Amino acid sequence: MSSMDAHTNSAGSARAERKEREKEKIIQREKQRHTVKTISRILQKSAGEQTQEERRLLQDHQETVQELSRRQSRRRLLQSKLEEVFDEAESLKSKVKQLAEALRQATHVVVYTGAGISTAASIPDYRGPNGVWTQLQKGRSVRTSDLSRAEPTLTHMCIWLLHKEKMVQHVVSQNCDGLHLRSGLPRHALSELHGNMFIEVCSSCSPARELIRVFDVTERTALHRHGTGRRCPHCGGELRDTIVHFGERGTLEQPLNWSGAAQAAERADLILCLGSSLKVLKKYSCLWCMNRPASKRPKLYIVNLQWTPKDNLATLKIHGKCDAVMALLMQELGLEVPVYNRSQDPIFSLAKALGPHEQESHSREEIAPPAAVEDSHDAQTQGQGPALQGGWFGRGYSKARKKRKTL
Repeated sequence: MSSMDAHTNSAGSARAERKEREKEKIIQREKQRHTVKTISRILQKSAGEQTQEERRLLQDHQETVQELSRRQSRRRLLQSKLEEVFDEAESLKSKVKQLAEALRQATHVVVYTGAGISTAASIPDYRGPNGVWTQLQKGRSVRTSDLSRAEPTLTHMCIWLLHKEKMVQHVVSQNCDGLHLRSGLPRHALSELHGNMFIEVCSSCSPARELIRVFDVTERTALHRHGTGRRCPHCGGELRDTIVHFGERGTLEQPLNWSGAAQAAERADLILCLGSSLKVLKKYSCLWCMNRPASKRPKLYIVNLQWTPKDNLATLKIHGKCDAVMALLMQELGLEVPVYNRSQDPIFSLAKALGPHEQESHSREEIAPPAAVEDSHDAQTQGQGPALQGGWFGRGYSKARKKRKTL
């Protein structure tokens, strides 16, 4: 036999051995998978229903039994964190009374707000039972009407009043809906960390120039693509939205106002979290004074129906809807609950009108001035419109759904 033939036979033998090893691994994995399924079915039975043979299998596969038990415990824990909990009426009143007393004694209060304060305006939250991410995880579509139809909720207006009464010094919001701005809250007292859907900016101007509109400017924008299709009326530069999507890092000074948020947190002796899961905010260490000893950090009060990762650090956790809690709080503080008045909405005085050549640059519904609202009182209600295509609430969510399906 020639050396070449010997080499060929050796190579063929090595390939056969590799194939055999791979085959054995596959068979072993299938056996293990079958065992796990069998043990799982047995564990679903009560002890009295298990046969002697099944009990013997459990005894012989203790490691598998323990692993399945750990998985079940993890699933139950995750499920419990998603459940909404409501405090009993008397407990809720008692907790709100404690919150009211804490606000009276505090000298620098910062409020952190999430999607939960806007659900009363027919804007869905993210992780609630009907939240956007929850629906996407279940393979369901997300439909919504144009968000410019939303108006500041009771909670938005109560926060505005507390700031006016000097009981709240700063508001840090994760929301892009612009409702804090529309409630009348001053810009210097507001940090919109993830942007504002009514604001587009020109980064070519120095400093960056803001243009507030009366419509959602994000129709043509998405993750890593922020051009709105309009041009700066001063320098001709491209206008961009201000939205900070998941996976992006916001760099705009306004409306994000990170410096204002960090300074407010540094001075705070009380932080009130309203309607936020805090799963995103927890990552921003500058908002929690984590560089201080625990005893030197601000007192933390949380209002949310679901679990948050900051619950164990909270002085008080209130399980209630934000509007209900804030209405009780106003009562405890002796303040009249303010009502949103469209005629006093600051967006109409702040907004920059489009030029004649820009009138066809968007198709989103504009916020109707007070007179127009009266004329269209019977118009289509919120939450019944078609699914939006494009923008921070439309295209971004549909993309997330498509991405999830491919995993």
